Amino acid sequence: MESWRFTAGTKTCVLRRAPSLEMMAGRPMDHGGEAALIRAARAAGVMAPEVLVELAPDDGIGSGYVMRAISGSPDPNAFLAEADPALAIRDIARELVATHRTDCTGLPVPVMDTAEALGALRERFLEYGGDRPILALALRWLEANIPPPVTPRLVHGDFRLGNLMFEHGRLTGVLDWELAHLGDWHEDLAFGCMTVWRFSRPDRPGYGLTTVEELAAAYEEAGGDKFDPDRFRFWTIYRTFWWALGCLQMGGYWRAGHDRSVERVVVARRTAEQELDLLLLLEDMAPEAERSRPLPPAAEPLPATTGEPSGAEILTAISEWLGSEIKPLVSGRGKFDLAVARNALGIVAREIEQRPSATDAELSADLMSGKADLATPGLLARLRRMALAKLAADMPKYPALAAARAKWEGN
Repeated sequence: MESWRFTAGTKTCVLRRAPSLEMMAGRPMDHGGEAALIRAARAAGVMAPEVLVELAPDDGIGSGYVMRAISGSPDPNAFLAEADPALAIRDIARELVATHRTDCTGLPVPVMDTAEALGALRERFLEYGGDRPILALALRWLEANIPPPVTPRLVHGDFRLGNLMFEHGRLTGVLDWELAHLGDWHEDLAFGCMTVWRFSRPDRPGYGLTTVEELAAAYEEAGGDKFDPDRFRFWTIYRTFWWALGCLQMGGYWRAGHDRSVERVVVARRTAEQELDLLLLLEDMAPEAERSRPLPPAAEPLPATTGEPSGAEILTAISEWLGSEIKPLVSGRGKFDLAVARNALGIVAREIEQRPSATDAELSADLMSGKADLATPGLLARLRRMALAKLAADMPKYPALAAARAKWEGN
């Protein structure tokens, strides 16, 4: 989705729209339903934005709606640097509870059936090749551990840092409601606690602020239902697997021409982040002998180039030129796009320098069928090495990578 900030008279507004109508195809809730839900959540006490008007077909600018802008910033790292964790986690818990208590009667909010949703994820995984072993391992675990149904509540679906507005360390708004549905409220807590959404604080599982236990206590103190750690674990693994597929899907959007931005293809490579996180979540299933097994040796680096520059060196030269000569000339969105482009060049350069294969169809099939699991001698060590090597090539600055290296390699 696109968000455009603009001024209309004395009002500062934000237009939320789909960059193409194709991106709305198959969505269970259109922008009209989303706008109605945001109004209901706001009426229920959630710090949701005020919807001013919905786009009509004859407006000629696509599908979407206009909101009054909320003060503050969604920048996660700025928020984590200035927030008082105790106050901020209470703000987050309060908004979560208010969201989960919103009455959706008469609203076109889809109801999530966990087994059906997981079946759809399986189909997507197979459509994308079905050949990523760590994702296959996660899928097998999820299918064996579906929790019993609960009374459905409104689930925001994307309640995380980056979609929350903050000012002076306090929460001022809850944005991005397009994934809302009726389901298990633990999903919202789990999604916000995923490693990828802790940003600069991967060591603090509760929204980058605190522990999961303290988040659960704040949620219950705000009037929420009793926290179930087993449900939380299921939804943490589910949404990490879901986001891994979401990253892969970005490559499909680019190939189909729906969004030909460099950002799309770079985000598709963030699948490696989720594979590392999934393995960290699942490795405790392995026997102690496998958890303590040393990793296989890392691949030897390519010999230093002494003659003509390699392809990787040429890409590095282009990136350095963009940083030194072009970066000072751009601002705003252009600066962001330039950073994404340089990141893309780095990914390609590292791939040339021996990025390991991301796929193994035979092993993935064995993991999905149960023929192989984490008790298989040497498999966990192999998957650990694979996850480290792939992430080092695709997203070497991912904060959790250093912690995983220290845990698995002992350095």
